[in-house]
Amino acid sequence: MQAGKPILYSYFRSSCSWRVRIALALKGIDFEMVPVNLIKDGGQQFSKAFQALNPMKQVPTLKIDGITIHQSLAIIEYLEETRPTPRLLPRDPKKRASVRMISDLIASGIQPLQNLSILKKVGEETQLTWAQNAITSGFNALEQILQSTAGKYCVGDEVTMADLCLVPQVANAERFKVDFTPYPTISCINKRLLALEAFQVSHPCRQPDTPTELRA
Repeated sequence: MQAGKPILYSYFRSSCSWRVRIALALKGIDFEMVPVNLIKDGGQQFSKAFQALNPMKQVPTLKIDGITIHQSLAIIEYLEETRPTPRLLPRDPKKRASVRMISDLIASGIQPLQNLSILKKVGEETQLTWAQNAITSGFNALEQILQSTAGKYCVGDEVTMADLCLVPQVANAERFKVDFTPYPTISCINKRLLALEAFQVSHPCRQPDTPTELRA
């Protein structure tokens, strides 16, 4: 690996990792990818080597500028502060608050409830229903919020951190067969975002660790 090049520890299907991959793509940051398979060998994130890197045993983890950062939103905020072009947080403090509110709603209020670690504890028979309920509960609130904040994207007409959270969560919802009929705003924004190059190159179906049968 090249000295000084950021290193992203990622899993192709991890929605949190996808958020960071989108940010890196949007900001044109060249990086090395180290796949961490969350399923193989009982989960490579539980290895002693990875736990030394990230005590929470989660992806993504980013090594950059001589430091190691965990948690996707903390990573994105660091990238924003150190590499501010293009902006992912609006200059206007009210819009910036909306971006953070939506990001936190998804990253704290939806995604953790349908995460792999939780689904393992729920039990195989009820996993689908559990995930659907967790996502629809959050999407009911999100759809209402977006109706007042959205332009082309989640907050106005520029791509923001909120959009980086939205698209991976919609992909999760699709995987868990959530009915999108009640969510026209979410669906419309997601469709626009998926047409952008940064969202395409970072997509789970185009990663180095994507299984052959899931590649696009």
